[in-house]
Amino acid sequence: MADQIIVTGIRGIGHHGVFDHERHDGQEFSVDVCLDVSTSTAAGTDDLADTVDYGQVAIAVHALIVGEPVDLVETLAERVADACLAFSGVEQVEVVVHKPSAPIPVPFDDVQLRIVRRRVDG
Repeated sequence: MADQIIVTGIRGIGHHGVFDHERHDGQEFSVDVCLDVSTSTAAGTDDLADTVDYGQVAIAVHALIVGEPVDLVETLAERVADACLAFSGVEQVEVVVHKPSAPIPVPFDDVQLRIVRRRVDG
């Protein structure tokens, strides 16, 4: 089993959604990422260069939340997964996109989309 680096609650105002008011007004999105990595080398060397810099991961995820709008949270999640897998050492990523202000006409707490993607070598 791989070690994991988990960053939760990366937040920003995004303009994602299929409705005009979502695109115009924006709303808060939150993203959690769970990165499967090996931390044994870094534990031995105590060197940031030997692990995944989770601060840089968070910056990349935040840029996608507040960046170019997409219609679907599925698209946002896929872009986040691709960005995480671009970091050397990340073998697999679980992404959870939260959309707590989704346009649903009944009381609810949160809408979440969870995906898991694995590095494909080649």
